[in-house]
Formats: sequence, structure tokens, C-alpha cells
Amino acid sequence: MKQVLQDVKQRKLNLVEVPPPALLPTGLRVRTIASLISAGTEKGMIELGGKSLVGKAQARPDLVKQVVTKARKEGILNTFHAVQSKMERPMPLGYSAAGIVEAVGSAASGFKVGDRVAIAGAGYANHAEINFVPANLVATIPDNVSFGEACYTTVASIALQGVRICRPQLGEYVAVIGLGLIGLITVQLLKANGCRVIGVDPDPRKLDSAKSLGIDDVSSGGDDVFDAVSRFTEGRLVDSTIITAATSSNGPVETAGRITRRKGSVVVVGAVGMEIPRDAYYKKELELRISMSYGPGRYDSVYEEGGVDYPYDYVRWTEQRNMEAVLGLMSSGKLDVASLTTHRIRFEKALDAYAMIQSNSEPFVGVVLEYDAEKEHPEELRLVPSIGRIETAGLQIGFIGAGNYAALHLLPRLAHEQDVRLVGLVTATGLNAQQKASKFGFDYCTTEIQSVLDDADINAVCIATRHSTHAEYAIRALNAGKHVFVEKPVVALEEDLDRLVDAYLEANRTARVAFMAGLNRRFAPLVRKLKGSLPSGPVQMIYRVNSGHIPTSSWLHEVNEGGGMLVGEMCHFVDVMQFVAGAAPVDVYASSVAAHNSEIEDTDNLSVVVRFQNGSVGTLCYSTIGAKTAPKERFEVFGAGMAAFLDDFRSLEIFDERGRKRSKSMNQDKGQEEQIRQTVKSFRELGDAPIPFREIIDGMRVVFGARRSAIEGYKIDLYNRVSGTDNRNNDSDRIVA
Repeated sequence: MKQVLQDVKQRKLNLVEVPPPALLPTGLRVRTIASLISAGTEKGMIELGGKSLVGKAQARPDLVKQVVTKARKEGILNTFHAVQSKMERPMPLGYSAAGIVEAVGSAASGFKVGDRVAIAGAGYANHAEINFVPANLVATIPDNVSFGEACYTTVASIALQGVRICRPQLGEYVAVIGLGLIGLITVQLLKANGCRVIGVDPDPRKLDSAKSLGIDDVSSGGDDVFDAVSRFTEGRLVDSTIITAATSSNGPVETAGRITRRKGSVVVVGAVGMEIPRDAYYKKELELRISMSYGPGRYDSVYEEGGVDYPYDYVRWTEQRNMEAVLGLMSSGKLDVASLTTHRIRFEKALDAYAMIQSNSEPFVGVVLEYDAEKEHPEELRLVPSIGRIETAGLQIGFIGAGNYAALHLLPRLAHEQDVRLVGLVTATGLNAQQKASKFGFDYCTTEIQSVLDDADINAVCIATRHSTHAEYAIRALNAGKHVFVEKPVVALEEDLDRLVDAYLEANRTARVAFMAGLNRRFAPLVRKLKGSLPSGPVQMIYRVNSGHIPTSSWLHEVNEGGGMLVGEMCHFVDVMQFVAGAAPVDVYASSVAAHNSEIEDTDNLSVVVRFQNGSVGTLCYSTIGAKTAPKERFEVFGAGMAAFLDDFRSLEIFDERGRKRSKSMNQDKGQEEQIRQTVKSFRELGDAPIPFREIIDGMRVVFGARRSAIEGYKIDLYNRVSGTDNRNNDSDRIVA
């Protein structure tokens, strides 16, 4: 299928061929029939994307500050690669469309295949021939509303939410500053609400459009706007002003302060300058309100991605219910969006539409892209023809997931390994699949995982998806007889560990199948140097991690999705301690902070004490409530007259009877490159994985034990001391290290 994207690095728009998006449980796959170009919003995105690096830096000084901080902590080279990876990521355009449901996810309800629907959301309702959209961002189209009208639903919902925030009363005077697409819809909604409306815009063509929609009065702004509003309201000024303009200028906010009566309200819908003129707003005691896009639920991943609706009785208007409301207004004839459409353009000519908007070569308001409803869309996009494939005797890899971490640390290193062929790439979005597959040299890309598992050429599968999918995909890959590399954590739920062990053992009954987890820190050069300097005998370890705050709303904190930071992140540090101790863990005790703060997850801030079979003890102090400006990681090891201090993987100090030795690095090296090198060598030679499977399982047992200990308040034995049997379903007998 085809999709419009902004190539940030090349600074240009493209219409590219990509695989259709994957169907996820909480949403729908929709064949697009019409989509609306939101000229103001999308033009701004294109202009920002088209700026040089200097221009982008000037436009986003907040991001520049983040880059500088990252460079200080991780080194200039690492930061450069991270910025380059970010710049190479294509940006999808579009957020308001309509089409026909092609497939319904297992956890989505209220829709069926064949339904006519309006769809919403940046990154979901794209200018693309097929879209995946979460069910809460979908609304059924009434029979008498066309696709060309329904594609306005998201934009109209933004306008409706602005009116709701305004709370106008019947007969009140309201000014609308900015008569673009959202402004003209706002005018109609206010008129339907019984208000008297004056519109303000410097463009005479937009003023004429407003007049044709029944606005009561208009003004071109400037010095005459106060007089125009005064005449319109008989000297009283307006009760409320809604700003729907899109400009970096502070002018609209200043104008609103002048034309709004005492005790009135100003509602900001558009992206405008927000330096509030205190004198005007203070003396009139004006109320300033900000409208958040198209309703409650926006920016809430639990609502939008998780499919959890807000209770109707307590949250009357959500994103989805606002969408349903504007479709109802279209159906009843109270909202006329058809007359706003100035251009209908075939989707294949989408770039011509954007060229017209950017050059402003002709008058436009609503620009609708129309799609071919009958076109076939193969699930797989082949970049190298099958007949042109070069067979190799080495490792042939299928890769599932290509997010930030994979694109920065895993894929570049795999692409440079000798005797490795990247065959098939799977991601949830076709756009990401196409871009990463082209960049790293895959034969084909798709959004269907089974394509990679069924490919007989592929003998190893790498998994770098969300945590909740790791167990399922790893087990499916093992069942398919593939070597498996899975990013940490190998599972998000404790009950999945036994299923993984069973799959690994079963796969190895008839063939030699290797399993590796992405626990890269033990491969860092300074960690290896530290371990190599240790004398024999038990050691005492302290691992301090100053992680920085992770919002509780993040998917990482959903038990069934991310597993929480303890599972998703702390497994790294447990693995390093297990590696340095050189022995299996025996028991674990954990205690967490009691923050009494809904924005902080207590188990993200805890101390974990692990005892090992050789007498070693490790303490992990993991915190998200410290200063972000402080270094992230410090690892201290003591034993037999030796002390070692590893700071952020950039410096290592070792003290012994001979004095101090210090090693430094210009850039952080957390072992990703060495991990990939050893994994490829292991898989190619069909040898043991660089980390023994038993150690991977032991590390996860410690993590899950720590979580239970933090909740229940007592030590968790990883061995049953009464019976002398392993408390992990006899893993010690079942797993060959």
C-alpha cells in the first residue's frame, strides 16, 4: 500500500510503498476511502521538518538541551548516532479520515467487518490506503453522511471540544479568531448553539467563506478589530473569544484580551503564542482556558491504545463521543462540511495537493484525498526479488520489532556482521518496516510475524518488540526451530517463564537451538575488565541506578504490557551482579520506598539484596526520584583486598595492594556491539549462547522474587530448603546450562 510521509533527514515529502499495518487486539484495520488534509497543522509539521538542523534547533531549544545533557552523560559519538537515528525516522502525516472496516481485533468490540467508520489520531488515521486504529478512536458513520464528509470528523471534534470548553450560553456574543478549517467549523457549531458570532481573520477569502456559512459579522483584524467588535456587541464586547488561529505570534492572545468583556473567557484551540498580556487580562479578570485536542482521552495511552473507555455517567464527552456527536450534526444538517471542500484530489496525486498548500497558489479550505476502494494490497513488501536472492552459508535472520533501541543498537551491528544476511523484517507499522528494511538491507518487510516464522531460509529470529509479546514470540520462534535472540526482559509475567523453559527444552530434543537474551551490560569492556581483576572468593556488590522519573501512565508500568520497571529494567543489573559473582542466586529480599505519590510507582524505587551460592552478596539500589542531572549508574565491588568502582560505563577505578588503576572511555560502551558479535558467532556455530539459558532464567526468577518480596515484606528463597528441591519447577534438573 502507499502512504504519505515526511522524510525529516532529506527534508521532503514522499508517497511511498509500505506493507499494510498489523492488526492489534484493541483496534481495527480500516481501508481508507477519504482523508482530510489539515492544512494548518500539517503545513506547520512540514515546515518544521523541512528546516535545517540549525533551524530545528532554533525552533525546539528544549530538545537541544536534552541533546547536550545526553552528550555529557553518554559521549558525543553515542549522542550523534542517537540524533541521526531520530532524524532518519519518517513522520506520517494525517489524522482525520474515513473508510471501511477490514478486520477487527480480538479485544475490540462494537464494530464489524464492512462498517463505514470515521477514524482519528496522529499516527493512526494517516494519509495511507490502510490504517490500524484503536477502537476508541473510531465512530460509525450515519447512512446519510458520505465518506467525503466523514473524513472531517477529527477536525470537527477539535472544534467541538473548543466550544465545549468555552461553554457558551444561548444568545451570547462569541468571537472566533482564525477562520481556517477549524475556525469555520467552530462558527457553525456556535451558530447551532444559538450564539451571535463575529469572525476575525486577515484573509478576505476566509471572511467570505464565513459569510456563506451564516456568520453574523466579520473583521479583518488589525487596529479596527476593537471598533468592529464594539459595533457588533453595541459596546459590550464579546462574552467569549475562541482562538483557532495557527501562528507563533502572540497577536491572537493580545487581540482576545482587548475584545472580550470583563469576567469573560478566552479559549485557545490553535497553536499560538502564549505570552499573556497581564494588564489586559488582570484588569478584566478574564478566564483563559486551553482546549486539549478533540476531547478527554487524548494523550491517555490507557484510553487510546488500551481500549479502556471512561464511564459514560462520569465523563460524558470523550474523544469517541465527540466524534459521534459531530457525525450526528452532519447527519441532521446542522454542520455543513461539504461546502468547505474546495479540492478533491486522487490519493496518487497527494504530493500535488501539498505543493498547492505550501505555495498557496490557489484558494483552498478543505482538501480531501480520495482513495481506490478496490485496490489489492499484498501483506509483504519485497525489496530484493526472490530470484535475485544470494544464498549464504551463514546466519540468516528474521527480525521482529524495529523501535528506537533496535534501530540504534541492534540492527546497525547485525548489518555489519560478516556472513550474516538480514532476510525478513516485521514491525507493527508498514512505514517503519519499509524505512528500516531499506536502510539495513533486508530482503523483504511485512507486518505479519508468521511470514518470518514460516520462512525456511531464516534460521534465527531476533525479537525487539514490547515486553508483553516477548514470551509469545520467543516460544513461537522456538517451536519453529529457530535460534532466538530476545530483548530483555525475556518475559513480562512470571507464569510465562515455565512456558518458555518448556519450549526451549522441547526445541532442543530434536535439534540444537540456541537462546539468547539482550542483557548487554555484562559484555561491556569495563565490566569484563572489572571481572577479570577479581580474586577468587565471594564479593560484595553495590549497584546504584539513578534512572529518572518514568510516568505511571507509561505502558512500561502496565503489568500485562511492560511488567513495570523492576521487570523491564532491573533485570539488567541483576544479570551484571550474577555475572560478576560467578554463581547462581540463592535468595532475594527487597524493600521499596513509600512515596505516597500517585505519579511515582513505589516499586520503581527500591533496594534489592541478592545472595549467591558462593557467598557473594549484591545490593541493587534503583531510583526514579533522584536528579536527572546526576550520573545514571555506579557499580561498586569489594572482595579479598580489592575494590572497584565503575561509573556510567565511562570510567573504571580498581584499588588493590599495588594502588589504583584507572580506565576511561570517551563514549559509553554498554556492551551492545560485543553482545551481538558473540551471539552471531554462537548461532552460526550452533554452540551455547553467550549467556547460558539457566542464568537467563535465574535472573528473571530473582526479579520476580524481588517484586513479591517488596509487596509481601519477607525474603524469597529461590530454593526450597526443606525438601532440597529447586523452587523453580526443578529447572536445575530440566535445563542444561
